Amino acid sequence: MTDEPEVLITVSDGLGRITLNRPRAINALNHPMALAILDALRAWADDDAVRAVVVTGAGERGLCAGGDIVAIHADAKTGTAGASSPTGKFWRDEYILNALIGRFPKPYVVIMDGLVMGGGVGLSAHGSHRIVTERSRIGMPEVGIGFVPDVGGTYLLARTPGEIGTHVALTTARMSAGDAIAAGFADHFVPAESVPELLDTLRTETVEAAIAKFAQQAPASELDAQRGWIDTCYRADTVEEIVAALQAEGSPEAAAAAQDILAKSPVALKVTLRALRAARELDSLEDTLRQEYRVSIASLSSHDLVEGIRAQVIDKDREPKWRPATLAEVSDQRVAAYFAALGPAELDVTTPEAQG
Repeated sequence: MTDEPEVLITVSDGLGRITLNRPRAINALNHPMALAILDALRAWADDDAVRAVVVTGAGERGLCAGGDIVAIHADAKTGTAGASSPTGKFWRDEYILNALIGRFPKPYVVIMDGLVMGGGVGLSAHGSHRIVTERSRIGMPEVGIGFVPDVGGTYLLARTPGEIGTHVALTTARMSAGDAIAAGFADHFVPAESVPELLDTLRTETVEAAIAKFAQQAPASELDAQRGWIDTCYRADTVEEIVAALQAEGSPEAAAAAQDILAKSPVALKVTLRALRAARELDSLEDTLRQEYRVSIASLSSHDLVEGIRAQVIDKDREPKWRPATLAEVSDQRVAAYFAALGPAELDVTTPEAQG
């Protein structure tokens, strides 16, 4: 046990430092952590003593492994949880935080070392200066637990070159440092051994000058190298057509992708694809977060979210029983229900209260 805060927040040498401090949980994000970060960023936005923000994760395993899904499971098991539930309130504040990061008026430097999953992407990939290392593994694994990419993930995934984002979302593939830069999830590659020096240099030099001292050529992106079959197979607007195209493509990589997709929640896959295609037409991160909030709240009362978390995290048998069990059984009406308006419970990131 430790009495240390789950988020360490300090100001020194003009830097607002945020350190996620749950290393045993790979810094998984919970509601109190999100609120602490939100409060800090709101205070620093107009604070002349803070010229830049730096975000890191404690420990060696990663910046953030995502949201605390064990707590989400407790809500989802009720089958009646909605926007007013603890999880609904957590997501509302988390998405407001994601929007604030996206429009933060000062440099927002984030070290995306190790695992950066789900909620960790929301904390990092909307920032202005996103740094990856050779240890970075970045992804949106939601469909594997019967959920749908959120925290602005569909905004990012929908804007990758070609269909890389669709591939990552439907297979839950983890991106390397080179992949993340090629996909627009990161900006600079710095070797992990140079990160401590970079953080020290940020104390005395501008963000741009400090990063320039340590940034190196990013490793090649395997996903970018496979754009041929990825763009061809994922351009369809139904999951069934995508799987068929992958199975017919002929390469081992495409065949493995098809197998990966078919292991995921059929409902989550179809909702995710619709969300990605819709996100391409939305004008802003804020608009996309509003759509994601509707989808997330609908997911909270779904069978597959409960079952997915049970199979992957609670019982760890890795054998989820999805319902419906096949893509063919998922109707357009079921998918459309995830996008239904929430009325007074809609996410609003534009009010003074939301902006802070």
